[in-house]
Amino acid sequence: MNDVKLQIDHLRRVLDRLNYNYYVLNAPSAEDREYDRLMAELSELEAQHPEYDDPNSPTRRVGSDLTREFEQVRHRYPMLSLANTYSEEEVREFVGRIERETSRQENYCCELKFDGTAISLTYENGRFVRAVTRGDGAVGDDVSANVRTIRSIPMTLMGEGWPEYMEIRGEIYMPHESFERLNAERADIGEEPFANPRNAAAGTLKQQNSAVVAQRGLDAVLYALQADAPVAPSHYETLQKLKEWGFKTSSAVRLCHSVEEIMEYIHYWDTERHKLPYETDGAVIKLDDTRLQRDLGATAKAPRWAVAYKFKAEQAATRLVSIDFQVGRTGAITPVANLTPVRLAGTTVKRASLHNAEQIELLDIRVGDMVLVEKGGEIIPKIVGVDREQRPADSVPFPYITHCPECGTELVRAEDEAKHYCPNATGCPPQIVGRIVHYISRKAMNIEGLGDETVQLLYNHGLLHDVADLYDLRLEDLVPLDRLGQKSAENILNSVSKSRGVPYSRVLFAIGIRYVGETTAKKLAAAIPSIDALMAASREALLEVEEVGGKIADSIIDYFADPRNVEIIERLRRAGVQLQAAQTEKLSATLAGKKIVISGTFDHHSRPELKELIELHSGTNQSSVSKTTDYLLAGAGIGPKKLETATKLGVRIISEEEFMEMIGEKSVEKTDGMLEIKQQTLF
Repeated sequence: MNDVKLQIDHLRRVLDRLNYNYYVLNAPSAEDREYDRLMAELSELEAQHPEYDDPNSPTRRVGSDLTREFEQVRHRYPMLSLANTYSEEEVREFVGRIERETSRQENYCCELKFDGTAISLTYENGRFVRAVTRGDGAVGDDVSANVRTIRSIPMTLMGEGWPEYMEIRGEIYMPHESFERLNAERADIGEEPFANPRNAAAGTLKQQNSAVVAQRGLDAVLYALQADAPVAPSHYETLQKLKEWGFKTSSAVRLCHSVEEIMEYIHYWDTERHKLPYETDGAVIKLDDTRLQRDLGATAKAPRWAVAYKFKAEQAATRLVSIDFQVGRTGAITPVANLTPVRLAGTTVKRASLHNAEQIELLDIRVGDMVLVEKGGEIIPKIVGVDREQRPADSVPFPYITHCPECGTELVRAEDEAKHYCPNATGCPPQIVGRIVHYISRKAMNIEGLGDETVQLLYNHGLLHDVADLYDLRLEDLVPLDRLGQKSAENILNSVSKSRGVPYSRVLFAIGIRYVGETTAKKLAAAIPSIDALMAASREALLEVEEVGGKIADSIIDYFADPRNVEIIERLRRAGVQLQAAQTEKLSATLAGKKIVISGTFDHHSRPELKELIELHSGTNQSSVSKTTDYLLAGAGIGPKKLETATKLGVRIISEEEFMEMIGEKSVEKTDGMLEIKQQTLF
């Protein structure tokens, strides 16, 4: 085999792996610039050597974000990618090519390139119909239920003059504030944080539960219209139309009349983007004349009338001084790089996460190295490379720790996880303190007067060993301690006492079962309304609870299999903590013993409202169809997998109207967001 063939095969393998990491794992392992360089190199080699053509080459296909969990829809108008440029010279080449073809100087619409996930919104007669992901450019996933939760996307258009049928293209993204909140929540329940807002947006959009999507704070910006005919003579005017119709468009759009103005726009936003509340990784330059756009057309992959200029991520070189290891409340080990302080994107960076052992090995990072640091997603400092030419001669590979740095217990690592864990949950100090801090937090038991430092102080003095110890604290134990005193001690004890009235769902979140976050705890408390029933629940019963998958079910079972956790629960019970859901007054027992799955969208009720009605009439909501399901309540756009399973199992499929008749409802009015139900007596 000759050297050219070997190089082509090598590039294909590397690009296949990068595509897998990006599209399947949502964990990009190379910068965009490096990916584009490798792809260009492979394309050039294949063009020079057609004898090595392969229909499965990465150059012959577009990476896909398709999953089997959503209905697939064909785009009426293909969703193409944009060609990337990285220099002023390449921008000038783009403008020069267009103006040679049009034989005149043109205007260009410049926009920011939002770093999220592409979406196509279909509207018919001014009403939202569906939302479809880019997929492979020809076919995407229908994520309409999730997109409906994004309030900046209109369901009914304002104004007039829109086409009878049109597809609005845009980007769904996660603002920095939402991203930071989501990652804090994931870290709190032992989940790996998202690498950047783009991955977080893509992962959120593929959630099976739209209620989760609604809580994550996604937003959208719309930047293109596809229809059988243009709605305006220029792209800039088209954006003004979108704005009139109620679409959120970028406020950073500028009409440019020359290359100089284009580059002025790019240079301005290359600096100012750091002040934006969302992530942007470049600028998009589009020929403004919509008629000429159609004349120029597109290649198989990208339009010929638009190009993306990619900002270079701001980097800084600094010395890696040491590596520390932090232990979280779930036992997760996170290596952290200590750096010689360096200015980066307007801040001084002293530390950067190294994520896990694989990351350290992949980069071959060693103490004493000169490393390149950049802010991933313009937020989180990360090490992206090592300058091996400046590596000290006596450098040795960095050995990842094998035992917990806090308690000395040998670390473990599950096959499907990247992080190492300390399994000594009840004897490792940071885990003990972390669980108590989590228990007292605002969204959990909301015990005021106790912060991280005070919890650590009480632990150091032997007053706290677990969360149940909080209810054994006495005034005389607290008053003598540093930074406390009579008043502070009384406030702490009063707040601890008040926590006895915190609802069961928040207690379930507070006790810190791994992977059981705030939303999952609410679902569990609604479906299994007491701690005793939860402890006795089988894996199969747990899997029937909405949002509970195999990993969460196993974690719940493992938690209650530990007698030390059971003892803590018993002590909480004796302390008067709420371990059972409050009884909700039922409207009827019509659905008693009936298990119902809801799928699709409905004319008169939202899905949360229908779920509330099921519970008010003594029924049970299920998230997936199984042999125990009694009814599938089906609306428009019902999930094909649910419909197929229900048909196969002989589950009765009912409409919204049939359901309302079943529970004897004549009318339902919404009052202040709650259901006011008028009952019809049935004889």
